[in-house]
Amino acid sequence: MPFEELNAAQLRIEVAGISPPIWRRLIVPLSWNLHQLHLVIQAAFNWWNYHLHEFQIGGLRYGDLEVEDDGWSDLDARFFDEREVRLADFSNERGITFGYRYDFGDCWDHIVEIETKLALADSPKHAICVAGARARPPEDVGGKPGYENFLGIISDPEDPEHLEMLTWCGGHFDPEWFDLAIVEKDVRNALRPGVRRRLHQPKPKKEKAK
Repeated sequence: MPFEELNAAQLRIEVAGISPPIWRRLIVPLSWNLHQLHLVIQAAFNWWNYHLHEFQIGGLRYGDLEVEDDGWSDLDARFFDEREVRLADFSNERGITFGYRYDFGDCWDHIVEIETKLALADSPKHAICVAGARARPPEDVGGKPGYENFLGIISDPEDPEHLEMLTWCGGHFDPEWFDLAIVEKDVRNALRPGVRRRLHQPKPKKEKAK
């Protein structure tokens, strides 16, 4: 294969509406379709992938038509199969953006930017994460308002809900957490059947007494 042949896409994906930003930078095979991209976004942020999702591109909606759920029954004619769209189908222009929504209740919107397309010496066979920042909000926290309330409660040991909320989120939550090695492993395995997801953020290791 000629070295000049494009075979990968560099993406920056950010959870919309949260500051400081929560984001990941990924390199993925250019041949991937939107369903495969959905799976790697879930892995990159460690979402649990048990809510509905959709991509929003040019006023059209793309999702998983194989999902048997009443939630799809009222979708209009502008809803299409995400497996029919590949990253290679997008223009080679830099900086193209589109939307990805996960969980139609909490409405976690993500901004997906195709920063550039790449011609790598070896065609990638899986995704890799090369950079990122901050932890995504806990699942089912109640969207952005619920997340702000959650952060206020866990930061205040005097709050009557403090202990209950910490227990609910696994005993520990650091909004600044990001571990490239852990995320890279999750992303690498994103498309494996039956992949198991971490339910909670890893707890910090206790320092040994000197």
